[in-house]
Amino acid sequence: MLSVVITTWNEAENLPRAVKSARLIADEIVVVDTQSTDNTVAIASKLGCKVYHHKNTGIVEPVRNFSISKAKGEWILLLDADEVIPQELAVQITKTIKANTADYFRLPRKNIIFGKHITSDHWWPDYVYRLFRKGFVVWSDAIHSIPVTRGRGGDFPAIPDQALIHHNYQDISQFLNRLNRYTDYQLNLLTAQAFQFSWGQLISAPAQEFLRQFFARRGYKDGVHGLALASLQGFSEMVVYLKLWQSQQFKQEEISLAQYEKYSSIQFKQLRWWLYEVRGPMYRLFRRIKTLIV
Repeated sequence: MLSVVITTWNEAENLPRAVKSARLIADEIVVVDTQSTDNTVAIASKLGCKVYHHKNTGIVEPVRNFSISKAKGEWILLLDADEVIPQELAVQITKTIKANTADYFRLPRKNIIFGKHITSDHWWPDYVYRLFRKGFVVWSDAIHSIPVTRGRGGDFPAIPDQALIHHNYQDISQFLNRLNRYTDYQLNLLTAQAFQFSWGQLISAPAQEFLRQFFARRGYKDGVHGLALASLQGFSEMVVYLKLWQSQQFKQEEISLAQYEKYSSIQFKQLRWWLYEVRGPMYRLFRRIKTLIV
């Protein structure tokens, strides 16, 4: 028996699409709602899902284990309300369960962001622990945490047509709304560690995140989408430290132009290094030869 488990919060728009795809393979569909203020619960009931309730925690991870406990199936497939199981993946899941080769599996996920399948290393194949025997995967409460597993594990192949479809950020407003929630959670983690604000974090943290997403994780492959996402993710880091500054009563610090130049120059040096890296060895060789000639 396979139970598809969906945790929801204000997912009235997305839930019907997710449930329709889950019916391809599910013996039961369990929806655990976290105090939605729209008609998510009514829609879930109308669609024939088994509905349970949990307090709103702001993120899904603290609800995962509770949601799983409500399922009756030997096998569990976790599905977010903004995700879809395509026909090709449904076939592979059915074959995999029958083959009985492992106790848990990671599934690849196609992130559709601003209308495009994002293929940079951060977003594809974006493996997630979603298919497992009940009792073989347990979550911690931390955001985006990797669960504790036991038994044999495996990965589905990273084939786009056989991946979960994740209708992630549809527009900028949605990104900013989630950013506000996620940065609140990140702030709580920093506060619990007694982390102290320093103005240099407002330069280094967003710059490092941008460089990581755009260059190290090859966001540049996705064109303007990659540039926009790397910029938004860098901005998210800035917001975290601005909120930390706020939580510490907007502590005043003097900043000299020399200090600002020092912090900024470090980031510009890393930017130049990455530009040389991604342009390839022949370009770097040409630049070195040109420098020697000049």
